[in-house]
Formats: sequence, C-alpha cells, structure tokens
Amino acid sequence: MFDLQGYFPSLMEGLLLTISLSFFSLFFAMILGICGALGKLSSYKILQKIMNGYTTIVRGIPELVLMLLLFFGGQMMINQLAEMVGYEEYIDVNPYFAGIVTIGFIYGAYMAETFRGAIMSVSKGQLEAGRAYGMSGRQVFIRILFPQMIRHAIPGFGNNWLVLLKATALVSVIGLDDIVRKAALAAGATKMPFTFYLMVAVCYLVMTSISVLLLSRLEKKYSVGVRTV
Repeated sequence: MFDLQGYFPSLMEGLLLTISLSFFSLFFAMILGICGALGKLSSYKILQKIMNGYTTIVRGIPELVLMLLLFFGGQMMINQLAEMVGYEEYIDVNPYFAGIVTIGFIYGAYMAETFRGAIMSVSKGQLEAGRAYGMSGRQVFIRILFPQMIRHAIPGFGNNWLVLLKATALVSVIGLDDIVRKAALAAGATKMPFTFYLMVAVCYLVMTSISVLLLSRLEKKYSVGVRTV
C-alpha cells in the first residue's frame, strides 16, 4: 500500500522508541499523579498549595511550550549548576531521558486530578468501616480504597493515556529520533511527505485503537458486580 523507498525499518525503529517513551512517561506520570492527588487531599496546607500550583501551571500552558522550556531551560540550569561546583565541560542532556521526564511531568498534573477525583469517589463510610473492623491503614488502602479508586479512575486515566501517547509526537522538536522525526527525515530525502506522514498517522491510529480496546476490557473487569443506572 505504501512505497516507503526502503525506509520501513527506520520507521519501525522510531515506532519502537515512541512506544517505549510512552510507557516510561506514563509510569512517571502515574507516580507524580498519585503524589499530586495525595498532596491535594493532604491536611497540610503548604503541600496543598504546592500541588495546586503544579497542576494549575502545567494545565494552563501548552505542552509544546512546556517541553521547550523544560528541555532547553533545564539543560541551561544543569550546566549553570555544574559550573558553580567547578565542572567546566558542557553537559548535553539525553533527548530520550528529557522526553520521558518532560512528558511525565506534564501529564502527571492531569493524572493528579484524575486520581484525586477517583479517591474522593470512594465512600468514606467504607473506609471507616474497614478501620472499625480492625484493618490497618495499609489493608484499608489495598482491600477497599485501591480497587474502587481504580474503577473510578479508569475513564479519566484512559483519556490521559491516549493524549499522552499522541503527545509523544512533540519530542521530535528536541531532536529525539521517534517515528515523527524518522518520517520527517525520510520525507525530506524522498520528497514524499504525504506518504510518510500518512504512515505515521496510521501507526498512531493503530496504537490508540488497541489502547481503547484494552482500556474497555479493563473497565469491564473492574465494573463486575457494580449496578449501573
């Protein structure tokens, strides 16, 4: 269907990098999201303000602008700190690592709101009943809060994952050889931009379609026994 002029292996390398970048970014975003949700629900006012500031700033600035700020600004800051401690050689930040941290940092803010809403959806009466029954805080979290939180979080989590997956296309602007950058290089060499960018679009469509299918099954699994109105 596509005449890729021998660039198919190169595109597949970019696709594998995109997939690994997406999963590592998701893992980092989930960690930040859980910490952010717990911080927002914390009784410590300072922690609440820090997490509220984090989510407000990140959700109010375009992803591309944040990526450029964090990558180039972060690189400058690292080199300035290195100079302060006497290290004179220039430190070049790895684009792959920078992409993971940047995307994870951005979508950690969205995950924080998702997890916060999911935690608040769990009945406090059930948590209190678990404590009254003699469960420890850890047991209450594992047996009562976490399973129900997952059920409430899946729809929002799924949306965040789909947006995160598509946002990986932005890492091409910081020099990472993902599938978008590979396609751009191939398009420039062959003068066939439509063919290569259409191939990229198809790859992203396949990834998101598989994700939707898996998320739908996961939602059904955690909804077993739950009455729907």
